Amino acid sequence: MEYTDAPTTEAETNSETMACPFCGTALPKDATRCTNCDWSRDATTPAEPKASDAMAIFLSIVPGLGHIYKGHKVVGAVLLFLVTPIAIVFGFLAAFASAGFGIGLLVFYWLAVMLHAWGIKDRISPANDEGEQY
Repeated sequence: MEYTDAPTTEAETNSETMACPFCGTALPKDATRCTNCDWSRDATTPAEPKASDAMAIFLSIVPGLGHIYKGHKVVGAVLLFLVTPIAIVFGFLAAFASAGFGIGLLVFYWLAVMLHAWGIKDRISPANDEGEQY
């Protein structure tokens, strides 16, 4: 058995207590600060919300809107105003050349844009930080 001064991570928890995420001290369920360390509930909540992947996929019904929602404004605008019209033109040209089967290219394009909007990392612009006000 190894000796350590750190508190055990197996804090006794029941319905009225919770373990501190930093030191493991048993705290009341609605505690906002730890009595043993410098943990506070505000420090562990994200400052900005995370973009929803499901909403990005839903918005990608119109290719590019999901990317704009996740903060990739340039990629979204290029998809919306440049790539999608070109894909529609080539899809219809392929449809005329292949007795309608070429329209399936648009379906694959649409699904690929949805998949990319789901998988791309969020880039939500942070609010301007004015620093400390004295």
